[in-house]
Amino acid sequence: MSGAPRLQRGFTAASTSSPWACLQCLRARPQPTQTTHFTSALRRNIASSTTRAAQQSRAQAQGQAYSESMAKVRAHYDKKNKTVMYYTISAILGTVAFSYGSVPLYKMICQTTGWGGQPIRAHGPDDTEGDISSRVIPVTNAKRIKVTFNASISDTLPWKFVPQQREVRVLPGETALAFYKATNHGDKDIIGVATYSVTPAQCAPYFSKIQCFCFEEQRLNAGETVDMPVFFYLDPDLLNDLNMKGVETVTLNYTFFKARYDNNGRFQPPATV
Repeated sequence: MSGAPRLQRGFTAASTSSPWACLQCLRARPQPTQTTHFTSALRRNIASSTTRAAQQSRAQAQGQAYSESMAKVRAHYDKKNKTVMYYTISAILGTVAFSYGSVPLYKMICQTTGWGGQPIRAHGPDDTEGDISSRVIPVTNAKRIKVTFNASISDTLPWKFVPQQREVRVLPGETALAFYKATNHGDKDIIGVATYSVTPAQCAPYFSKIQCFCFEEQRLNAGETVDMPVFFYLDPDLLNDLNMKGVETVTLNYTFFKARYDNNGRFQPPATV
């Protein structure tokens, strides 16, 4: 009795595992249900969605990190560019200011120190009469110094400019008055301006001008002739300067230039040498 069921199970197993099983046996096999396929597909979709979500999350995190990094780089270079721009603008403004102020600054330094052969202006708006009078006391026991005068003009100025005396001899501390004569040989009115220097250069700090026509506009009509005075003295302190030992002759040089004006009509003084 027990052999029949075993035989039937063996037959069923053989028919199931054999590729030559009959059609009826194949139809009798248990088939997977539609629910099983749906569940598997759902699981695959969920897994795929989870994977895509994770990839998108990582991509967003990487994109945000890259954006923050680029923002820091841009901020660094923006700050650097602004710093360079500020330094450049400062350098340009400094250069422009120096170019406009170089001539009057050089003139002021030279007139104060005598550097570059510029005589010192002894009389100014801040000087008192007592200060000048204390300096213009002639040293009678000193040797007289010969002061010669020289004059020249630029090639573009149709003037004749000459000193009216060749030389004067003065004591240290003694005032002296000299004259230059200028004549306009042009056919129209011309404005000129003069620069000056003293040689030898070591005497310039002691050559003090009380009144002169230098660095001032001089307008001469066509054919006009004018006299231009120079009132000066040699400071007595030169007697205590070892560099002045043996100096017996001092030359005052004047050069006239044609006055120049900028685009706004303002006078431009000539550069001193």
